[in-house]
Amino acid sequence: MAQAWQATAFGGPEVLELTEIEVPEPQRGEVTIDVRAVGLNPTDFKAFSGRNNSDPSTLPIRIGHEVAGVISAIGPGTELASGGGAVGDEVLAYRVKGACATSITVPARDVFAKPAALQFPEAANLLLAGATASEMLHVTAVAAGETIVVHGASGAVGVSVLQQARRLGARVIGTASERNFDVIRRFGAEPVAYGAGLESRLTRLAPEGLDASLDTVGTDEAVDVSLSLLADRSRIVTIAAFGRAQRDGIRLIGGMMPESARYRDEVRAELVRLAEAGELVVPMARTFPFDEAPAALQLLKSEHPGGKIALVR
Repeated sequence: MAQAWQATAFGGPEVLELTEIEVPEPQRGEVTIDVRAVGLNPTDFKAFSGRNNSDPSTLPIRIGHEVAGVISAIGPGTELASGGGAVGDEVLAYRVKGACATSITVPARDVFAKPAALQFPEAANLLLAGATASEMLHVTAVAAGETIVVHGASGAVGVSVLQQARRLGARVIGTASERNFDVIRRFGAEPVAYGAGLESRLTRLAPEGLDASLDTVGTDEAVDVSLSLLADRSRIVTIAAFGRAQRDGIRLIGGMMPESARYRDEVRAELVRLAEAGELVVPMARTFPFDEAPAALQLLKSEHPGGKIALVR
């Protein structure tokens, strides 16, 4: 038996319950992971918040999409997505369902050897944010020598965008609160404060104009400024301004969209390689013991954790 966190009602983190589950033996093409760390993301609490889904027939809802741990069993004739694989190997897995558990059996195609450069909490938070950031750069076709703005640059996805954009040779301006300016500078970008006068500040920083805008926050300010400074709406992408994307004709991407899912699956191996080479890091805000998931999600829900959050055991 293993333990898993699940929502038994719709609401806040208080509806989560720690329950016992059966973990099936891995069949061909499957791997069982003894979980050491669970990466937490906004999609975890949104899954049971009731905003996007309030159908009681979907309860209980298992949460979690990415983990890191050690292989405890592997199906016959099975190889990991990164090749090989044996009991005792340190691995990470994404995109999986119900990952917030002490043990989980998952498709081997979603499991990769853990980069030695990352500790378990970092590895458990590498791929969801990293793949989202990669797709944002991909759909806006960011290239060397271009100047882009990243709205919400000090958040988890934003920080990954900064690192990946730097590798592409782009100049990056990142919006954030002043207390997070050092985070943006650390990853080679130029910080600018959001709030009244943002458009003027961006114009002063980039008088020659912006080539693309990547929005991770979904505020009207971020969208309005982007629309004002860029004529080509195909080079404005958001992961949060759902209504504005439909109304204003800008790009919207999300893990539940088939095209996004395909891209994110394809880019996982490259992101793992970059982390192994030390070219992609995962800043952590805090770790919580596995049995403190509600408190961890409450901090994540505050929207200003200052880095990634993981449950550890």
